[in-house]
Amino acid sequence: MSKKVYCIAQFQPKVGKEEALFKVLQSLEPNTLREDGCLQYVVTRHIASPFAEGKSFPIVFNEIWADMPSFEAHCERQEIKDFFATYCVAEDGLAQDWNVCVYTDEPINFDAPNI
Repeated sequence: MSKKVYCIAQFQPKVGKEEALFKVLQSLEPNTLREDGCLQYVVTRHIASPFAEGKSFPIVFNEIWADMPSFEAHCERQEIKDFFATYCVAEDGLAQDWNVCVYTDEPINFDAPNI
């Protein structure tokens, strides 16, 4: 049974703060990529395409974790807590809004044997 966790973390920067927020988010990559269970952690920027005209926040982390405990341990790291406190929650932070969601690739009622 797959235990992978996929996280999409979207950020809406305050007006004029997109580049600064992107750089701060990039600074989180090196330490996070060293974490046990981190399979992918890359911050991306929205680009225009006539083949992908959906709505999204302009900055998005695409994350893959080996399992939920690995993802949750990441969220409990002081560096990550400090990021949210300083750049998202604080009145003078760089993010106007953010949306963090996790997903699984398992179908409902998947009956793979436990190994």
